[in-house]
Amino acid sequence: MGNVFDIFLLSLLAMFNPTLLAAVTIMMLLPDPRRLITGYLLGAYMTSIGLGMAIVFSLDSSGAVESGKTTLSPVEDLVFGAILVAVGWALRTGRVSEAKERRRRRQEEKHGPKEEKESLPERMLGRGSMRLTFAVGAVLSLPGASYLVALGKIAQLGWPTTSTALAVIVFCLIQQLLLELPLIGFYVAPKWTEGAVVRFRDWISRNAARTAGTVALVLGSLLIVRGAAFLIFG
Repeated sequence: MGNVFDIFLLSLLAMFNPTLLAAVTIMMLLPDPRRLITGYLLGAYMTSIGLGMAIVFSLDSSGAVESGKTTLSPVEDLVFGAILVAVGWALRTGRVSEAKERRRRRQEEKHGPKEEKESLPERMLGRGSMRLTFAVGAVLSLPGASYLVALGKIAQLGWPTTSTALAVIVFCLIQQLLLELPLIGFYVAPKWTEGAVVRFRDWISRNAARTAGTVALVLGSLLIVRGAAFLIFG
């Protein structure tokens, strides 16, 4: 069960990927977010599920997986958990925002006011094309570190082919939940969802850092507890 818990934890970490959070926010701020989200998800599914299947079935459970250090040791749990707690504390207390503000002031003192530049995802998503969001979703969903570690753990489970494929699909679905939930809402309860999107736009501008901090604190604490428990009880 340890590997299953690791995989679920990694899917939550993948879900709160900063690039995905930025994409969600941008698409929610644009006209017709339902169409944009649909395009992004189709591209994301194509890349993450397709590559995930190819990678997980190519791993040799007795060789590549074991030599790849895909299992978090208790010490790694503690270290990674401590890092997450530190990041979460910094986000919740506003230390990150303060540091960013200080850097901005120093920059302005040296070179004058700097014009804010949009990131590449912002520029691309801002064009409002479903075909473009499909391409962005496909590119931004290339397997990252947490996904590659999760694929190794899925291969280690030794499940039948169908169950392994299902585990990859479930992981990919969980990591895109921030987009899937509003999309379902647009079809099931469009009026309520449109109002919720407006409220979300206001909320995200005020609470994004604190929310990310809370998630990091919770996940970091879980890792520390698990690592400590393993060291104490073996």
